[in-house]
Amino acid sequence: MTQTATQKAPYDKELIPRALVRAMFGLVMVCLIIVSLATFTGYQPLATPPEGEVVASRTVLLNVSQSGAATVRAEDGTLIADLAPEQGGFISGVGRVIERERMKNRVAQDGPVVLLWKDTGRISIQDPSTGWSADLMGFGADNAMAFARLLAN
Repeated sequence: MTQTATQKAPYDKELIPRALVRAMFGLVMVCLIIVSLATFTGYQPLATPPEGEVVASRTVLLNVSQSGAATVRAEDGTLIADLAPEQGGFISGVGRVIERERMKNRVAQDGPVVLLWKDTGRISIQDPSTGWSADLMGFGADNAMAFARLLAN
């Protein structure tokens, strides 16, 4: 019987060049240094929405479904809007985000949220039970107007 042994030829070059590994490590270290400096010096991000005075606010109760339908009520239970799935998509989406935040923070699911219209023209939503908030202008003018209509009613 003949036995043949197969030997792999030694690699002439490494699969990942040593210079590339060093460059990646250097890039990670530079990013870490920049973030550390910004954190320790108290640097404020430049791309944050401008703060302004609240011109109008409204506390509402959101009841949303997975289909996209949404019911919005005032604190006293008065119906503000009953939106079909075709109409309430964005409001329902924001409502589901709020439900998820409440689930993560283990607070009641049925609490109110506050809609704020600021003198800068920006609209935001805040959940007092979790501290979560979002500037709705970041989602586009049409989506922000869906909540602006709730403030106007």
